[in-house]
Amino acid sequence: MPITPEDKARKVIDKMLEKAGWHVCDMKDANIHAHRGVVIRNFPLKTSHGFADYHFYIDAKAAGVIEAKKVGSTLTGVEIQSNKYKHGLPDNLPDWGRPLPFAYESTGEETHFTNGLDPDPRSRLVFSFHRPDTLAEWLAPPSEMDHAADVQLLYAATLRAKLRRMPPLENVGAIHELPLLWPAQIKAIKNLDKSLEDNRPRALIQMATGSGKTFTAVNFIYRLIKFGGAKRVLFLVDRANLGRQTLKEFQQFQSPHTPYKFTEEYIVQQLKSNQIDKTARVCISTIQRMYSILKGEELDEEAEEHSVGGLEDLFKEPPPVEYNPDIPIETFDIIVTDECHRSIYNLWRQVLEYFDSFIIGLTATPSKQTFGFFNQNLVMEYPHEQAVADGVNVNYDVYRIRTKITQQGSVIEADYLVDKRDRETRKVRWERLDDDLEYDASQLDRDVVAPDQIRTVIKTFKDKLFTEIFPGRTDVPKTLIYAKDDSHAEDIVKIVREEFGKGNDFAQKITYKTTGMSTDDLIASFRNSYNPRIAVTVDMIATGTDIKPLEIVLFLRAVNSRSYFEQMKGRGVRVISDNDLQSVTPDAKSKTHFIIVDAVGVCENDRTDSCPMERKKTVSLEKLLQAVALGNIEDDVLSSIAGRLARLDKRITPEDKVSIQKLTGGLSIKDIAADIVQALNPDNYVEQVDTTVGAGLKPAPTSEKMKTDAVKPLHNPALRNRLIDLYKTTEQTIDTISKDEIIDVGFSAEALDKAQGLVTSFEQFIKDHKDEITALQILYSKPYKSRLRFEQIKELANIIEKPPYLWGVDRLWNAYASLEKSKVRGASAQKILTDLVSLIRFALHQENELEPFAEHVQKRYQEWLSKQKKFTDEQLRWLVMIKEHIVGSLCIEKDDFDSVPFKPEGGLGKAYQLFGEELFSIMDELNEVLAA
Repeated sequence: MPITPEDKARKVIDKMLEKAGWHVCDMKDANIHAHRGVVIRNFPLKTSHGFADYHFYIDAKAAGVIEAKKVGSTLTGVEIQSNKYKHGLPDNLPDWGRPLPFAYESTGEETHFTNGLDPDPRSRLVFSFHRPDTLAEWLAPPSEMDHAADVQLLYAATLRAKLRRMPPLENVGAIHELPLLWPAQIKAIKNLDKSLEDNRPRALIQMATGSGKTFTAVNFIYRLIKFGGAKRVLFLVDRANLGRQTLKEFQQFQSPHTPYKFTEEYIVQQLKSNQIDKTARVCISTIQRMYSILKGEELDEEAEEHSVGGLEDLFKEPPPVEYNPDIPIETFDIIVTDECHRSIYNLWRQVLEYFDSFIIGLTATPSKQTFGFFNQNLVMEYPHEQAVADGVNVNYDVYRIRTKITQQGSVIEADYLVDKRDRETRKVRWERLDDDLEYDASQLDRDVVAPDQIRTVIKTFKDKLFTEIFPGRTDVPKTLIYAKDDSHAEDIVKIVREEFGKGNDFAQKITYKTTGMSTDDLIASFRNSYNPRIAVTVDMIATGTDIKPLEIVLFLRAVNSRSYFEQMKGRGVRVISDNDLQSVTPDAKSKTHFIIVDAVGVCENDRTDSCPMERKKTVSLEKLLQAVALGNIEDDVLSSIAGRLARLDKRITPEDKVSIQKLTGGLSIKDIAADIVQALNPDNYVEQVDTTVGAGLKPAPTSEKMKTDAVKPLHNPALRNRLIDLYKTTEQTIDTISKDEIIDVGFSAEALDKAQGLVTSFEQFIKDHKDEITALQILYSKPYKSRLRFEQIKELANIIEKPPYLWGVDRLWNAYASLEKSKVRGASAQKILTDLVSLIRFALHQENELEPFAEHVQKRYQEWLSKQKKFTDEQLRWLVMIKEHIVGSLCIEKDDFDSVPFKPEGGLGKAYQLFGEELFSIMDELNEVLAA
């Protein structure tokens, strides 16, 4: 009797059930006590209900049905048939309720599941069948039920039922005084609650970088575990250091309902091996580790330190994840995937879709594919612009540095002696050029290094730092420089130290090749200590890493991906308290904005949401080898590897060849390349088939085996790393001949437009509120009707520094400085609040120059002093103290002598002793003259 498509589907379904721990048998062999979960084929139902393809028992009671269909069948329409079978259990048979609670429909390729215990039961796609123990757990009446008064049904404690009864979010801790959630975080959590209540399987939270996505996630995960019935949550990241950072968020989270931290109340595991702690309520894992766990393969820890971005493009059809009995589909109830714009593609999405879980995505930079994966269910949209308006992010300006070599490259004429540097060892030799060497901008720092190009950029950056970029500063703001690769970063660090005249602590490289201190410790030092002031990285601090004091991001590399660029510049957007900022940058008053210093035109280039690979030659050997390590044996990938290995074999030293053979057990690079080429030759498949079972058979199985065998040596991570190092070991020409020159430097046109908009808005604000705000009333009238007090200027500052304005003194000052350089004289090193007086006077055109209030007072003091009688040295010292007090407080009054600096010097009594009856008239004169 021929096998029908339905029979084929049932064979697959049988295997799926057995792997999930079910005992599968025919009716004649049925024994409902043989196993906790028993599935009986072709089960006879009561009259008019026919036969169920599969009927299953749990703990010897009927629990559900499975309807099998051939591959390709649509399953939603089969639900009517399954529902009929759920009602068709013959009378007098033991059951878990009628109709039966569970139903599956499956083709072996696609499986739907409906849990009748859920409110408004809805079918959902599942990777495979649940284990009997899981269904038994769902059937067991809960020993304790939250909100018991609301529970009407015996089994109203399923995950989806509990999600409908989540208590309202409270923004104040019941036990501790905790940090309040920002309004955007509250909205995100409430919207997510509603999405889960509506049983929507996927939800996307888009929140600007620096707006607290991880803190938001820890909050809603805590609620889902405590109130929502979630047994275990998987938190996916794409790099191990982001996992460590996430773990710290859980460790620091204080419950608003108990006196415990999250990790004191629940076990949180960061996966560093392939063993999942069954008692953990939260598992933090890289997506590549979870992929390896599902595949049943070990993962080298080093592979977790690199982002997965771009690797998915190498898989036309990724190696399929198969059911792993050790990790059943119900292992996690909730998956939270951080930076989800990088984890939803074909290779990695298998991890997300393996589990019977709600999937919650977090990202600041979603692409069209991201919205598609999450079914357009955007539960929160909080862009950078809104975060800036709310004071959750700071804005940025772009400062452009253009140099001739950066834009055009250069030419080294023939007969010059040039340095040739080995990329790996950095050993330098000399070589005389036989011909002119012409290079363009794209070859910079890869084939050719022009030290003067780097030096010109860094020198210009240093020269403009305290005059234009952050005028008035003396401490170099925390600065992050993006380099093209590790060698480029090395050159930059050396030149930064030289140009700034500083030591090793001042500028440091933070890349995967940094040794002597863990990268986590280096990043923590950059974040929390005075030094380093400048960090140079390639991509280690490009995404996810939190550096709140960062005020400058300098690009010396181009970036083509829109989302990656947004993540990189997002390192600077985070807000920080004034005290925390000043603890690492003492002369900073507050972080009002950050500066992108663009030395390569990165802010002007067109970028795309993703950069799909058009040809494999555009993909690094490192990514190709990673793909093979994960099971990719596609022809394009193997062909690219073979070609690169063949070229590599021709240029490595005999010593290098010996080191390779030690790692392969005797095979050379040439041997591996040749084996791959042979495996790609279709003629070899036919020859092998001819010698076994005859010609003309389909060669695919043999082809796959040959390719798998050919790349087997490349599964060794030590060999892959050695090949990558050797491949990068090419010489760079060091162009010490060409001298670079500045083409253009200054704030970008966009930054100038933003500055003009800020200035216009500020001046309009003054006009609109001149009759409402006391300080403006006084400053608007000339001559002044009354004396301006410090409390009045502080009131004004508090108004403009809060939403919707967010106009700090620094930000306004820098805006005027970028627009009217000739009229702006530096900025106050003390960052005193009274500089706002200078700003308003300049905005009202009462002053022709914008100068720090301290300088204005000093000039007026010198003019006043020149007209006075001669004072003693002691009197002059007290006059300077009075003048400095007016600089910070706008006036001097009798009571001020009871405070520092006057009181330690003798206070009002000493002043009266020095100046006699003239003291109070001098005070009145200085108040009038200096602050006027």
